[in-house]
Amino acid sequence: MEQSLFFTNLLNKFRNIVKEHDIAGEEVSISGKVLTNEEAIGNPDRKDFPLLTGKERLMQAEFRGFKGQAFSDMPGPFTGTIASILEKEPQNNWERAVFIATMNAVCAYLGIADKTVHCKNNEPEECASQLVAYVKQHYGNAKIALVGLQPSMLEALSGEFMVRNLDLDKDKIGSIKFGVEIEDGFTKKDEVLDWCDIIIATGSTCANGSIVNYLDQKPVLFYGTTVSGAAALMNLPRFCACAG
Repeated sequence: MEQSLFFTNLLNKFRNIVKEHDIAGEEVSISGKVLTNEEAIGNPDRKDFPLLTGKERLMQAEFRGFKGQAFSDMPGPFTGTIASILEKEPQNNWERAVFIATMNAVCAYLGIADKTVHCKNNEPEECASQLVAYVKQHYGNAKIALVGLQPSMLEALSGEFMVRNLDLDKDKIGSIKFGVEIEDGFTKKDEVLDWCDIIIATGSTCANGSIVNYLDQKPVLFYGTTVSGAAALMNLPRFCACAG
């Protein structure tokens, strides 16, 4: 699926929901807040999460007391109405993050999506443990393409399955984590996807637009809060055990 088609479909589905509930015309203020590390993930024992290494930031939108989040490598504040966000398709990572965080907050308010706020402290470790059990139950002894370096998930999965890990961060590519080489998400993508049985992909792919690279391929499971609204609206499989 082309990126433009995916986001056109997603935007139209969200527009229909906004219209159905008559919230576009209201004077609703939605602010996109860039969270500090402690606000986003608390104080986990391990210090190798992407948020803590400074590569991504978590943007948070609030709507009627409900929160929605999106990881982005182009963080920045935003205040406006839902209508202003829906005027056009997002053109860059910042616009996508604003749209996605807002959509997640609205979908949480409407009861369409859940688990829209990132887990904290040592909950990512618990999530990774539950993910291992989930994969065993639903996919058996599968070869896994893990898209995005999520340390606790890579550590847990690599202890039970054959795993190859794709990432776009040039500082991480080529390094060895838990016995697994971090491979280039651009140049090695096709090779790794041909090799694997299932894809487990970060929801951040929705914010950077690369999500379309992992649809219509092998069975895919998205994880995290960023993809919460899109997963609900586009009927995408999602795993997120400990988020709020």
